[in-house]
Amino acid sequence: MKLQTVGIKNFTCPVSIREKIGSRQQTVATISMQAAMPSRLRESCVPVFTHVLGKYREDISATIFPAMLAEVRERLQAEKARMTMSFPYFIAKQAPVTQTGSLMEYQCSFIGSINETAGLQLSVQVPLTTLCPCSKEISSAGAHNQRAEVTLTVRAPRFIWLEDLISLVEHCGSCELYALLKRPDEKFVTEAAYANPMFVEDVARMVAQQALAHPDIARFSVSVESFESIHKHSAYALVNSDDL
Repeated sequence: MKLQTVGIKNFTCPVSIREKIGSRQQTVATISMQAAMPSRLRESCVPVFTHVLGKYREDISATIFPAMLAEVRERLQAEKARMTMSFPYFIAKQAPVTQTGSLMEYQCSFIGSINETAGLQLSVQVPLTTLCPCSKEISSAGAHNQRAEVTLTVRAPRFIWLEDLISLVEHCGSCELYALLKRPDEKFVTEAAYANPMFVEDVARMVAQQALAHPDIARFSVSVESFESIHKHSAYALVNSDDL
């Protein structure tokens, strides 16, 4: 009996990711891989996968990911293969007033597939602040605000840094988030968010507009979840470039 795909899920492994500043960042990735193998082949794909990953894990980037997939497909004699690698990625940020340094964590993914041709998607999850325009309008003082999470997934025909995707998203909320703030910084971000109220729909549209204008992004999807501070539920919006 021919199976649709075989593979492994939730395989964890230390990897080294190329950074825009020129160095490599050590992190731990969670990896899933599936391959459509010929029915005549019955051996496990795990040894092949772990061998290929061991070969590349010290220097992984978006440009190297297709080569990993191609080698997996060739070694398994598979019709097609797919791999998802998700990992926490850290970027040094400075607080807006005091310039206090800290590391912000972002969840990132490389999602690759290959049959006759290779395809690669990059995904970043970026937290930011949203402040409700309606709450600001009807209140004599203050407005409810909350943390939101934006997931931007892109298909890029040319190389693009994770840092650039994250920066694109961070400028589309009421205010950015920081891992460490002192009192002058906290005052700044509070007032900045109040001066820039945005619904979850506004954030989704702005990220989509930035992605449409980016020369290195061909297709994309944007989802925004706002963890409402005055409701138990979240607010949500989704934009897909295929529908525009």
